[in-house]
Amino acid sequence: MRDGSKTRARIESEALRLFAEKGVAGTSVRDIAAAVGVAEAALYRHFPSKDALSRHLFMEGYAALAGDVGEVAARPQPLGAVIDEVIAIFCRLFDENRPLFSFLLLSQHTHLADVPAQVERNIVEAVRAIFAAAMARGEIPAGDPDLLAAIALGIVAQPAIFTIYGRLSGKLSERAPDLARAVKAAAGLLAA
Repeated sequence: MRDGSKTRARIESEALRLFAEKGVAGTSVRDIAAAVGVAEAALYRHFPSKDALSRHLFMEGYAALAGDVGEVAARPQPLGAVIDEVIAIFCRLFDENRPLFSFLLLSQHTHLADVPAQVERNIVEAVRAIFAAAMARGEIPAGDPDLLAAIALGIVAQPAIFTIYGRLSGKLSERAPDLARAVKAAAGLLAA
């Protein structure tokens, strides 16, 4: 008897790898099926279309990352420690699962409109909530938590993009202290 869950997991893994390498538009169902070693029809038993597979991978990966960020934010600790841990989460994901990180980063414009607003499923909302709570506690100056979330995410995303395209080398985790310092400075935790 065939194990459908193993086939589904292989489909997801190979699709993620191919989507990260070639983009969703540049990857065909035939490419995915060949990488998995199944007939194209097998993919359709698990996902109704390539776009549905792409959406599923994005939503699951994005929610998992938001959940990790939310867990850190829920701990009673100063904002500086939260920033250090959240930056470490992003850097570790990049270093350990670059296909997922790349896919999330490069596919966000296609899928972000479908992401629910709940903090536990939405990275932007999770990061925004961290800054809004710190502002409410008086830990950082009052301001626009959405803008601060955008700045913080950009501080991580741009070095990741530079690494993906070979402009920077090495592990992103090696840059985590510098990235965290930049986010802390942007949040008003450090003197400029």
